[in-house]
Amino acid sequence: MQQPVFALIDCNNFFVSCERLFRPDLEGRPVVVLSSNDGCVVSRSGEAKALGIPMGAPAFKYRQLFNREGVVRFSANFELYGDVSERITRLLTRVTPRTEVYSVDESFLDLSRLDITDYDAWGRQVRDRLLREVGIPVAIGIAPSKTLAKLASEHAKTNARLEDVLDLARLPSEECELYLLRTPLKDIWGIGGRLKPRLQAEGLHNALDIARLPMRRAGQLMGVHGRQLVAELNGQVCHPLETFGRVRQTIMKGRMFGEDTNRFDVIEAAIASLTARATFYLRREGLAALGASLSLSTDRHKPNYRRQQQVIRFNAPTADTGRITAGLVTAAEEAFSPGFRYHRANVLLYDLVPEQSLQPDLFGEVDPEHQRSTRARLHALDAVNERYGRGALRYAAEDLSQAWHPRQQLRSPRYTTDWNELPEVYV
Repeated sequence: MQQPVFALIDCNNFFVSCERLFRPDLEGRPVVVLSSNDGCVVSRSGEAKALGIPMGAPAFKYRQLFNREGVVRFSANFELYGDVSERITRLLTRVTPRTEVYSVDESFLDLSRLDITDYDAWGRQVRDRLLREVGIPVAIGIAPSKTLAKLASEHAKTNARLEDVLDLARLPSEECELYLLRTPLKDIWGIGGRLKPRLQAEGLHNALDIARLPMRRAGQLMGVHGRQLVAELNGQVCHPLETFGRVRQTIMKGRMFGEDTNRFDVIEAAIASLTARATFYLRREGLAALGASLSLSTDRHKPNYRRQQQVIRFNAPTADTGRITAGLVTAAEEAFSPGFRYHRANVLLYDLVPEQSLQPDLFGEVDPEHQRSTRARLHALDAVNERYGRGALRYAAEDLSQAWHPRQQLRSPRYTTDWNELPEVYV
């Protein structure tokens, strides 16, 4: 039986690295990326971290420091980041199809079926190829379990001597234990802020302490997750690779509004736009939804915080943007109160099934022919938008108002996805 070996490819300061792709003048300068409404810091360059700017820092509190230290700020450009992430994924799947996209900036690879004799050299080749072909710097951790690979990538990222690659799969056990000893609880995959104080109270302070826990005690402290964590830190696989074949369970799109609002036309436009984006991804993955929910909330940092959630069900799975939007708008009308100023909307599609799994019902309420024609119409709409740009064809409700759009006063151009924003070179 082949010994399992995982690699975690972790992009360094991913959003900042995407901004630097087309701005090489920013190398060596402190850079931060702000959330959609320019409210807080969601990505920092190494230079910004050195200035003491924490993740999630409210921008208004650090404005003086930004100005004094010359910190370059960007509004989040998620369209650019998503496209760069897809380019990285395509490259990694050429390395091995056994790839799990864990997040927009992290992917696990199963290396056990590859003919690799020197994992350290292999990691450097992949690092160099990603930097050359995509332009994004990465750290790579290699280990016999996903938890250890994650731990290795953290050390590869912070220890310059490792040159961005750490292979724990072939290290002697004594050297592996040294890396576990140097890994504090906060850097262990699966240990959150609420669990950390409890573990510290038990005299546990690093990954080696957790790895040496008896299984029974780990279960008492952390349940099944604790036993799995101990096993993974000892090189046993409890979390196998989840490849592209798995069916997504939910799709959610949400946004904070550019300004709080009590106008229903603004909320209706937001619902229509968010549903259009969610159903686009639904169709792209060949899925349909049996249920949808809408969440509307006021600003939790202001008095009288309120959150409302409405749920709708369909008699047959659907990916029809118009149908889902109409149902959610009707539900919103029932819950809407002009006495509240709404701050955020979330659209969630759930109970997802393959779009071909339509079953006729006994009462004839489901019309297969209508479903097929609807599906063809929507795929034609997607094809037009893929060719001519997002929003070339859209539902009229999306244009009822632009007031909900998040503030993005510092957004960089969408260099790779919008013909009107291609980079320009003067010679």
